[in-house]
Amino acid sequence: MTGGDAYKQKLLTDDALDAAIAAYLADPSKPAVLEVGKGRLDVAAAVLANAYSTEVLAREDGSPGQRRTAVRTAILLAPVG
Repeated sequence: MTGGDAYKQKLLTDDALDAAIAAYLADPSKPAVLEVGKGRLDVAAAVLANAYSTEVLAREDGSPGQRRTAVRTAILLAPVG
């Protein structure tokens, strides 16, 4: 199951997703983990595994909206373990 599957099944709420994105963007060096049912999703690992997200976050001129969308994309595409 991916983060997107969990979101569609309502195992991952908007509030939890928004909080994880905000926590990661506030300080990427701190652990940000989403609890999804019986599984967990490491936000930093999801971002690092997603080429699009790492490229967007590496840009110095990236807007806050682009950065937020990049982290959200990484979470929704990542496998929940």
